[in-house]
Parts: sequence; C-alpha cells; structure tokens
Amino acid sequence: MNKEEKKFKLSSEEIKPILTLGKSCIASDMITVDGLPVGYMYREEPEFEFDSGWRFFSGKEDQSYADNPDNMMIYDLNTIVNYDPSIIKLLDQKIGSEYERDATGNFRSVSG
Repeated sequence: MNKEEKKFKLSSEEIKPILTLGKSCIASDMITVDGLPVGYMYREEPEFEFDSGWRFFSGKEDQSYADNPDNMMIYDLNTIVNYDPSIIKLLDQKIGSEYERDATGNFRSVSG
C-alpha cells in the first residue's frame, strides 16, 4: 500500500512544526494509521543522507507485520513527534539506543 492509499490518523493540516531537524525516520502504520503511541523505538546506523536512524513501533507489531514493508514508511521525524511528543527527549540518544514504554507509560532503556 502506498502513501496515497493510507488513511493517516493525523491530517497534513494537523502536523505542526515542532522539530526542524530535517531528518527522517521509519515508523509503523500502527502509529501513523492506527494512532497507537510509540511503544518501542531504536536507533541504528542511518541508511541514507537525511536518515536519523530512528525506527518507531507501537510494540504491538508481530514479526510478520514488521517484516511487511507495506506496513512501514519513511517520515520526517517531525511527523512522528506530532503523533507522540513523548519521544522528543530521547531523540539525541546515540546509535544503538533502544527504548520501550513500560507499564507506567515511561520509556526505559533496553539497549545492551
């Protein structure tokens, strides 16, 4: 499914300029289409020039869902911050960082 076929939870008019980094990320449709908060995020080596390396998931995706590229898209990091502003405080973490939301709703590091 391409971008034009997806029904996003937030309209383009609802996306406000919170970050101006000009960096991109990859996020699951469970966040951008279903509207679930970020439940798991990690940062890997960027794959292209403007890639931040951040990857965002709700935490409810199974492996089959995550392996299907139709369920993921590249977004401006600002877009995902609009969906879940609680991630902002972690965006300056180094490559290799990994976080999940605990039962109280707070992120905790799960990287080695």
